[in-house]
This record gives sequence, C-alpha cells and structure tokens, in this order.
Amino acid sequence: MTNAPTQPAAVDVARQVFQARGLTKVYGTGTAEVRALDGVNLDLPEGELVVLLGPSGSGKTTLLNMLGGLDIPTDGTLLYRDFNLAEAGEEERTLYRREHVGFVFQFYNLIPSLTARENVALITEIAPDPMSPEEALGLVQLKGRLDHFPAQLSGGEQQRVAIARAIAKRPAVLLCDEPTGALDVRTGIAVLEAIEQVNRQLGTLTVIITHNAVMADMADRVIHFSDGRVHDTQRNHRRAPVSTLRW
Repeated sequence: MTNAPTQPAAVDVARQVFQARGLTKVYGTGTAEVRALDGVNLDLPEGELVVLLGPSGSGKTTLLNMLGGLDIPTDGTLLYRDFNLAEAGEEERTLYRREHVGFVFQFYNLIPSLTARENVALITEIAPDPMSPEEALGLVQLKGRLDHFPAQLSGGEQQRVAIARAIAKRPAVLLCDEPTGALDVRTGIAVLEAIEQVNRQLGTLTVIITHNAVMADMADRVIHFSDGRVHDTQRNHRRAPVSTLRW
C-alpha cells in the first residue's frame, strides 16, 4: 500500500472498521519537531487480525493510540465506520473507548486486591451489552481460576485475565500493544492463542503491535512501519496457527 492520498479502488467501504487518510501526528515545533505519523493511509476491515511491525519510534504506538481514541491527529482523517475520530471531542472519544474498544498492554494493570472474576467485572458493570466475567474468562481458558488473585496467577494467566477484561464488553476493536513483551516464549504462545481465539470466535478486529516478526504469519494483514509511514502491507491468504510458528 502506498501513501497516496486517494481512495484505493478495491476497498469495500462497508467492511471497513477504520479508514485513515493522510493521518499525521506532529509533536513539538521548529527544530524540536517530530513527525510520529507522516501521512499514513490504511484500511482495516472487520474481523481481521492485523500485526503492526516496525522498529521503536516508527509510529506503531502513535497509530494504536489514534485507533483507540487516546490521541487525535495533527492532520488527516480517521474514520471508525462513519464516525470521524479526528474531529471528535474528549467526551465523544471517552464514550467511543467505553463502548467499542478493548485494550491489552504489555503490563497487565490488574487490581491486586480483586480476583480474576472481580477484575473482569469492573468492565462488565459499565458496558452496555457485556458478557459475564465467567464467559469472558472461559474464552481465554481460565474458568478454573475465577477466584484467584493476581498474585496467585502466573504472568501469562494475568495477561489472559487482562484480555478477558478487554473483551468482556464485546468490543468491535481489540488493540494490543506488545501483549507478550514481558513473557517468555511458552507463556507468550498461550497468550497469543487466547487473542487468536477471541478474534476467531467474536469476529473482533484485532490489531497487535510487536517487534517479533515471527508473529506476522498468524495475521491476516501485516503492516510494516518506518519513520512514521506505512512502508509495506502484506496479506496472508491463510493464517498460520500460533502453535505452528517457529520462535
């Protein structure tokens, strides 16, 4: 995919969850100016698992923050279906995050004094159409750990609780920023399998930031970033199961 500002002719607009055109984010001014995103164009269709690859500082996290409504662009447009995130106010973006987006970060951010079930319930109590904590934890293979506190869980189990918490609201979008970055390979595989299952079972558009190029094979779409731009986009016609990846 190039960075031309025109609409790609083959795009099925009805299926697009996100459409970005000329998306730009500039921090600082003058000699201190940094262009974190520099005219990014992309389309992210519903149901896909998308991997964002690129070195630190290439724009991946800035894009993820835009998709999640955590930040707004300096220039360009960003549509979530027919809602223009680039022009949304803080209250609109807060509602958008609450109802449509689930976040998974490198660190789990669980509340230590609450059980796995209770950590997930924090989300289900404010979402308009949530699944139960038990159902969400079942999706990530933690039905047997409902009443365990974070200190009683392994790192991988804590990350799966964080995934359950993120998907319990039934989000249209799941955004994952280095979800296996703090885990060993074996534990990371279990976490990625949980994310993959959520994507397949719920049809949630899933976007994963990673430095690990091995994860490209599990994706429907791989977007390579460099210097704030989309350097290359590739499509996988057949996704590889996580268990078959060569780490």
